[in-house]
Amino acid sequence: MGEHDDEELKLAFRMSLQPAPDAKRSKPRDVAGSNESPEAMDRRLQRELRAAAAEQRRVSALGALDASSSVSIDSSVGVSLTKLRTPTKLTDRSEGLAPLRDAAEKTNRGKRRVEDERQQLLLRVAEQLYMLVFGTKVSKDVLCQWCHQGFRFSPDPETSLGLVQREGGPCGVLAPIQALVLKYLLFSTEDEKDIGMINRPTLRSSPLKSLQTGNNDVADVKLIFSDIQRTRALVQGMGETLWRAGGKRKAVVAVLDIPDRHDDHGSNEQEQDEAIAKALEALNLDSGKELHRLIRVSTVTSISALHQQLHSSLSGFRSPWGALLLLFSLLLSRGLDLVHLDRDDPDQPLVTLPFGHASQEIVNLLLCGQAVPNVFDNNMDLGGVCMKGISTSVEVGFLTYFESLNLCHVGRNLKCPKWPIWVIGSDSHYSILFALDTSVQDETQIEDHESRIRQAFDAQDQSGGGGFISPEALQQILFDLKIDMPQDMLNNLCSSDIVIWNELWQALLQVDKTKGGLKDSAAVLGKRQFEVYHFNGIAKTVASSGDVTQQRPRLTKVRVSVPPKWTPDTALVEEYKAMRSDGTQGSAGSGALVPEPAQHAQLVDCIRTRWQRATCNWTGDAPSIV
Repeated sequence: MGEHDDEELKLAFRMSLQPAPDAKRSKPRDVAGSNESPEAMDRRLQRELRAAAAEQRRVSALGALDASSSVSIDSSVGVSLTKLRTPTKLTDRSEGLAPLRDAAEKTNRGKRRVEDERQQLLLRVAEQLYMLVFGTKVSKDVLCQWCHQGFRFSPDPETSLGLVQREGGPCGVLAPIQALVLKYLLFSTEDEKDIGMINRPTLRSSPLKSLQTGNNDVADVKLIFSDIQRTRALVQGMGETLWRAGGKRKAVVAVLDIPDRHDDHGSNEQEQDEAIAKALEALNLDSGKELHRLIRVSTVTSISALHQQLHSSLSGFRSPWGALLLLFSLLLSRGLDLVHLDRDDPDQPLVTLPFGHASQEIVNLLLCGQAVPNVFDNNMDLGGVCMKGISTSVEVGFLTYFESLNLCHVGRNLKCPKWPIWVIGSDSHYSILFALDTSVQDETQIEDHESRIRQAFDAQDQSGGGGFISPEALQQILFDLKIDMPQDMLNNLCSSDIVIWNELWQALLQVDKTKGGLKDSAAVLGKRQFEVYHFNGIAKTVASSGDVTQQRPRLTKVRVSVPPKWTPDTALVEEYKAMRSDGTQGSAGSGALVPEPAQHAQLVDCIRTRWQRATCNWTGDAPSIV
């Protein structure tokens, strides 16, 4: 070894004895208790892993130098370089980052697994799917409506709980999902543990009674939720309807197969959304071949895997194709063959012409997991033709303005859901009605007795729904329900060959409730009063200032007063006349509480299909269901 080489080895040895400088690191964080988003956490883990990798390379370089210098350089030094291996401080630091490295690797493996499980949608299935949804005569305007509606929440605090609708048509998909989102925002549920998201805040285990202040303005109730809460509820809501459509055995998630135009670790949610929206601008959905080219699908067999799939695909569901992607996922989860069997007329497209509205079959598929076309309970046989209705109870319900016009009848399954949340249907739009207290659906003891009498009457009605029974059947009903009806009243009812429901009902109103009847001296004073909220997600103009026009959804609080079902109409008329004639009642010195004058809108007609003869009041503009 030459003299020059000896000098270089000595210099390297002296440098190795100097303490290693600490690597630059960001301020340590408590990962488990952080409030950062999943995306931010993933980016932070990647940065720290890159820093750890750099330190490891530095350690490797020192190790290589150590190996090349393991021989004794100068006998006067007396120290073997074989002892100067990897510095302890660097080793400990690398080991300290091991949990972070493992967590990031687990996240990356999950993402890669989700992406690897996605398969291209078969051409045959894509063409069937396109025909099922749009048919052959769909216009470009309708396609444009359905290709420009994603799942995005309102940026305004007062309506932060709601999804915003920009285009007409897809509200039949948005509204049921909105109803399920409210279920997860407002009420505790049994499957919240299945959601695969971090930083999950605690759900409320009871209705939000603490939010009610007793005032009339909707601003008094602060229904404001964080982005994490809303995102979690959206994933859970979409997951619930897909899982139900798949028979609670499987679900299919459809996603867009477009090139990524952003760095996963270097862009925020807004930049990702803008990149996807820009990529979609050049796409033209006009055939099943386009679906075959653009859509990839994955099938999952557990609710936790479904939540993971949906969470990893949120950017696609926020995109302009969001409503379409969920509809495709829903139909594929149910199975196209079963969807055809659910329908009464499978030759018609699910998106109705000419305006592109979502059919009742789409709404029912979202609510109950079957694409049946009717809203009554169970199936109805009409001379050999089976009309399919709602055969199971539902989590969130449905009311429609058409029932107030006697054009249809909504069954108890949809009118009385598990949670006090309803999709409201009109002739051109879907909106949401909800309450914060589940007691709005409770029936009083007399109301329950009324229902049992009606059910017993219907069981004896052999007229095919004509509303009358025989005198012998009446005797059996009175005996079974322990109703002690005066003999003269009974003789009067049985004086003819048939007993009509209305006549029986009027007679029972005269029989005291202690004898099994429905007469109650406090009936007029026994009104039920509660509050509900109406949310219309379509963005409408609410204010204009110069060239700036503000558009946002609307949330309206509605005060509802419901008289007992057994209250005679004549009593209600007399009460109304007294209220209008005596303007001093309800004043500060009178001590009497007089109801507010009733207000009317189409929403009130819908509410009355659920709570008969209800009167409603609100502050400000009337709630709109269109």
